[in-house]
Amino acid sequence: MKTFSITDIGQRREMNQDYVYTSEKPVGNLPNLFIVADGMGGHNAGDYASKYTVETIVDVASKSKLTEPIAILDEAIQTANHMLIDRANENPQMKGMGTTVVALTILDSHLVIANVGDSRLYVVNQEIQQITRDHSLVEEMVRLGELDKEIAREHPDKNIITRAIGAVAEVDIDFFEVDVEQGDCILMCSDGLTNMIEDEDIRAIIMSQRDVAEQAEKLVDTANRNGGRDNITVIVIHPFE
Repeated sequence: MKTFSITDIGQRREMNQDYVYTSEKPVGNLPNLFIVADGMGGHNAGDYASKYTVETIVDVASKSKLTEPIAILDEAIQTANHMLIDRANENPQMKGMGTTVVALTILDSHLVIANVGDSRLYVVNQEIQQITRDHSLVEEMVRLGELDKEIAREHPDKNIITRAIGAVAEVDIDFFEVDVEQGDCILMCSDGLTNMIEDEDIRAIIMSQRDVAEQAEKLVDTANRNGGRDNITVIVIHPFE
């Protein structure tokens, strides 16, 4: 397995509220663990929310007595959600803070993915397939047929998400299981990437760069050249190298 992660403040923001974690080695009973979180909230609150949430997920997963990956991720994310809400209740300045989370563990050729919010996981080869589904107001409108997917990219309410860690006492987590094949590339990212680069252009960049580091860095550079309106976080994984 070859992996590379990078997070960048972008061109418009004063602070990076994204947080990234990667471990190719076991984390408790998980064989590996990869997480992207995109925080939201007032000054420092979004930054704190993403970092605290990821660190809590890793801590809980590392100590979990459970053995099934979905059960471990569910326990870890639910615990992080409860603890983040407690922190917000203790500190009025952090009230309303929250974060997206997309987490992945890889068992040989099998991916187990957990998702809350609008950070994404793709599988890229000759095509690009978005595995996760955005929990956003605009995506709900697209699903209901009320909005065209192309128009949705520039919709003024695009950043309104419908699920987040820290929002409600029991967070609703989406889980996905996917098999990958030789030659497949896994991409995890915050919306600072996908709001700046079309999916097909993401695929073209990945296919044009052979090395994981070059792929990740080229994606971030392109997002910044296209405006870099938000923080940009990318994890690129070649599971069979």
